[in-house]
Amino acid sequence: MRFLSPLLPLYSPGGALLHLGDTGATYPQRTIGMEAFSRPLWALAPLWAGGGRADAFLPIYQRGLVNGTDPDSPEYWGDPNDYDQLFVEMAALACAILETPESVWNPLTDTEKAKLGKWLDTINHHDLPGCNWLLFRVLVNLALDSVGMPCSMQQAAADMAEVDKWYVGDGWYSDGPAEVKPQKDYYNPWAIQYYTVLYSVFAARRDPARAALYRERAVQFGRQFAQWFDPDGAALPFGRSLGYRIGQSAFYAACIWAGLEPLPLPVMKGIIVRNLAWWLARPIFDRDGVLTIGYGYPQMYMAERYNAPGSPYWGMKSFLLLALPDNHPFWSAEAAPMPALERLKPMPYANMLVQRRAGRVTAYAAGVNEGHGHGQFPEKYAKFAYDTRFGFCASRSREVLNQAAPDSMLAFVIDDNVFVRKVSKTWKIEAGAVTAQWSPFPGIEVTTTITPTATGHRRHHEIDSSFDCEAYDCGFAVPNFTPGYAESAENDTAEAHCDTLCCAVRGRGEAVVIGCDPNTSLYFTNVHLPAVKYHIPKGHTVLDTEVFDEAN
Repeated sequence: MRFLSPLLPLYSPGGALLHLGDTGATYPQRTIGMEAFSRPLWALAPLWAGGGRADAFLPIYQRGLVNGTDPDSPEYWGDPNDYDQLFVEMAALACAILETPESVWNPLTDTEKAKLGKWLDTINHHDLPGCNWLLFRVLVNLALDSVGMPCSMQQAAADMAEVDKWYVGDGWYSDGPAEVKPQKDYYNPWAIQYYTVLYSVFAARRDPARAALYRERAVQFGRQFAQWFDPDGAALPFGRSLGYRIGQSAFYAACIWAGLEPLPLPVMKGIIVRNLAWWLARPIFDRDGVLTIGYGYPQMYMAERYNAPGSPYWGMKSFLLLALPDNHPFWSAEAAPMPALERLKPMPYANMLVQRRAGRVTAYAAGVNEGHGHGQFPEKYAKFAYDTRFGFCASRSREVLNQAAPDSMLAFVIDDNVFVRKVSKTWKIEAGAVTAQWSPFPGIEVTTTITPTATGHRRHHEIDSSFDCEAYDCGFAVPNFTPGYAESAENDTAEAHCDTLCCAVRGRGEAVVIGCDPNTSLYFTNVHLPAVKYHIPKGHTVLDTEVFDEAN
């Protein structure tokens, strides 16, 4: 209850709203309060279903479900509109009804049930974006049907048919039509794969063929997804919505709950336990014990526009394990270490090449994303490398280098502005290299090949520019206010190191170390960035840069 007990004094009198902070999102304050109310249910409902006690929360949620769906209540959540955030939060309510109706449904009066059912059914009468949101509607209809309320299983079937079109292979989905949203990220494990595993249980009798298919795909995906976790519990920092933190291991929790073994049970337990411990060792709570917006610490620069104060509690999905009975083998199993995995794993359906070295994972990304997504997509998808020990930086601005903090990027400086890879035009992922063609700015075309080495990686850039400019080939960012920190920029090599991390960048240019603005790194509050500065003349230029990185 470390995650949830601090919330108890913060619920509204009617229980339907939860005030956790004053930052805004793309939806109104009433919806922000409802989101914060709903997301703890991802943990509370399994706890109640498994026979656990959370007596202080149960009356709050029973009261909140009544007041939030009563149009005459001052805490009414409102009539949803097309593309409304309220539809996202309905999924937690639906799963609570499916998992533990005796806690959240049966105690309500017939009138209260009718109002709750009517409010949930609004999801069938509005447009939803063509992404994982369709699965919220599926879950709502399954829940309504399970308690005999009006629903639309026809709509649910249509939604599932659409989701099936997004499957690309090896267990991976795109979060919508692949031609629109080509990026692959945690919306596979904590959204599409998570919900389809739930579907395989909740709809096992209704739709046995699809349930079996989803279970097969989950097993296939789970064998690959293990590559994203390092031996110490850190998961790959990559993609959007990273503020959901511990949700990174939710997929394996769902597999265990559903009786699936993409990996042996002790191995899955080890991944979950170590990931949770990794997060608990970081300052992710505020003084009152409430989860903050951020990643390794409270930080707004990396947040999405849909991240409100209650948003981080989406990570409670990992606590689906609380629904397991006391005699389930999960509870007595040893948390096994990571098994031996491929040292260099091409993951073409995830658009990356993954390297495993002692105590860490590095992903060499092809720079595949929709280009104009939710913000900061170049930082979250298009860097050359992402690493579980170094993390990455989210730019404060692109006006100057220290604000841009362009770690693991080739950053072009044009008229005092910084331009990096936003999206790749073409790409190829091979057993030992990733090649991509991209353009940071009109008039500049770049083809980059990244080749992993035992001590880091090499970058080969073929550049065609229609004008003279400068470019900085940057390594990983190293925390500078930390024991043992030192830096140097001599001849052709820039280096920054501390007692635990070291990064050096070497090339036939000018060695520099960039002092990045505070709070740009997802891992560390202050970082410096080793880089090599190159002069790029008009015409064709070839650059070769080597990055050496060590983690102790």
